[in-house]
Amino acid sequence: MLSLVRVFLAPLVLLFLSLKISGAVPFLGFLEDDPPAWGDILAGAVFVVAALTDSLDGYIARKHRLVTTLGKFIDPLADKVLVIAAMIALVELHRIPAWIVLVIITREFVVTGLRLVAAAEGVVIAASKGGKLKTVFQILALTMLILKIPGGMVLMWIAMILTVWSGMEYLIGGSKILMEQ
Repeated sequence: MLSLVRVFLAPLVLLFLSLKISGAVPFLGFLEDDPPAWGDILAGAVFVVAALTDSLDGYIARKHRLVTTLGKFIDPLADKVLVIAAMIALVELHRIPAWIVLVIITREFVVTGLRLVAAAEGVVIAASKGGKLKTVFQILALTMLILKIPGGMVLMWIAMILTVWSGMEYLIGGSKILMEQ
């Protein structure tokens, strides 16, 4: 259920990032020469809330033993919708290079395609630790980039490397699983 909340919050992040609310937030002026505007702050807050629902969703599912095959598929998909929407908006705002986003989106499509093929064979490929780690770095990097906090691009580079690495991990592990079927 909380996965759907993330999907519905993604457009709000886009809306707030696109707002041209004049004036920077005065108390955040120390962050950069170009401090975040109110739209950035609202987008950042919604993005963080949406990202936190991921942790809460997983915690509730494990605690109450509500982990399902559908949940294992929908949860990462909701993460992708939120993260990709934010990345595309940040490309438009010239805060992240488009090629980095293309690399990340390509990986997401490849891994999702692999999961769909596996699901058609009755095999569930759950999120790996590498996949979870790349999600954490993507969310941290995007939060920093949305809020114009210095160091966001450094984290995005790390996130991209982890994205490619975990994608290879899924491809190797997933193909082995499918070959055994």
